[in-house]
Amino acid sequence: MTLTFTNATLIDPDAGTEFTGSVSVSEGKITAVTEGGIANPKGRIIDCGGKYIAPGIVDLGVKVCEPGERHKESYRSAGLAAAKGGVTTMVTRPDTSPSIDNPETLEFVTRRANEAAPVNVLPMAALTKGRIGREMTEIGFLMDAGAVAFTDCDHVITDTRVFSRALSYARSLGALVIAHPQEPILSRGGVATSGKFASLRGLPAVSPMAERMGLDRDIALIEMTGAKYHADQITTARALPPLARAKANGLDVTAGIGIHHLTLNALDVANYRTFFKLKPPLRDEDDRVAMVEAVASGLIDIVCSMHTPQDEESKRLPFEEAASGAVGLETLLPAALRLWHAEMITLPQLWRALSFNPAQRLGLPSGRLTPGAPADLVMFDPHSPFVMDRATLLSKSRNTPFDGVRMQGKVLSTYVAGNCVYDANAKEGVPCR
Repeated sequence: MTLTFTNATLIDPDAGTEFTGSVSVSEGKITAVTEGGIANPKGRIIDCGGKYIAPGIVDLGVKVCEPGERHKESYRSAGLAAAKGGVTTMVTRPDTSPSIDNPETLEFVTRRANEAAPVNVLPMAALTKGRIGREMTEIGFLMDAGAVAFTDCDHVITDTRVFSRALSYARSLGALVIAHPQEPILSRGGVATSGKFASLRGLPAVSPMAERMGLDRDIALIEMTGAKYHADQITTARALPPLARAKANGLDVTAGIGIHHLTLNALDVANYRTFFKLKPPLRDEDDRVAMVEAVASGLIDIVCSMHTPQDEESKRLPFEEAASGAVGLETLLPAALRLWHAEMITLPQLWRALSFNPAQRLGLPSGRLTPGAPADLVMFDPHSPFVMDRATLLSKSRNTPFDGVRMQGKVLSTYVAGNCVYDANAKEGVPCR
């Protein structure tokens, strides 16, 4: 059956346009995009009433805690949260217990994801065995099993010989390597960004130069090996010049940032609330503004949730001892819309970072509003206000720094391959049929 969304405000991140029109969907793909009225109306017609339709979010770097810590997050709970948040593709991290560092474990999580999650799930695999930086994994076999990228997540490979060999091998196979740019010794134990505020709060701090130093090292190795590289989080202004030089020099380098570093700053940890403890730590306001500008200009390519579930026992501890990370699948879109409401970025620029660029980096056909692309879509109202209540989150873990915060922008429905997987008008948390 053909499904047509009409009277919608369409966001096309590929063309960089925003216009009123209609989208037709059939057999899981977009068949027509028309500016103005409907062309050849047929099948079911949904009048969007001027609400916005954009490509579904491709969230690069979601942690799902299977295997090992299913009580924190399962593929079912993460999939439902993603659908509610307008995320149609989760690209999952391998920092599980045990790590996803062999084809057997990868096949297990792929099977679980296909059984339980209503959205697309693409797994990443570890770059080194156990993510301890000593011996690289069987990259070729893991690619054959479905791994879309390779990363040790927030574990920095300190042995440059091991890292360079892994990069060289990944280049020979065309594999994408994702790394966490930090100088590990300088940043060890740091839970806040260095400065007067961290000193007044008595928190162990790390200089922003640790990120710059880590990125400089990684770029040198990329120049040596020619590998495809993505920096998972660039959060400081000091790291932007080397990133710009690497791109100008033609290196195959991209960079991302988590939504929390775009919308929060170091002052938010004032009351030692551990839901604001992230890795890397929240930065100064000047850095945050510089990051937003870098996303708008395209220097930083990808915005993601960095969804990291932590249970109450891991967070209800003194700030230094608490686990790092925050959930973000359901808050990514309204948090990102803060930047649009503040007139710091346009919606096509925002969706280029949320959807088009991550899809392009992974070689996916999604992330665009063009005929032939997968019908992975999100309908949302950017003006709808609400107060975030973490008790309503569908994630098993509810460690969000936005609890109790007034936000603006709600997902109305989410479609994967033309099938509705979330409808705000249906019973809360139950995918529409």
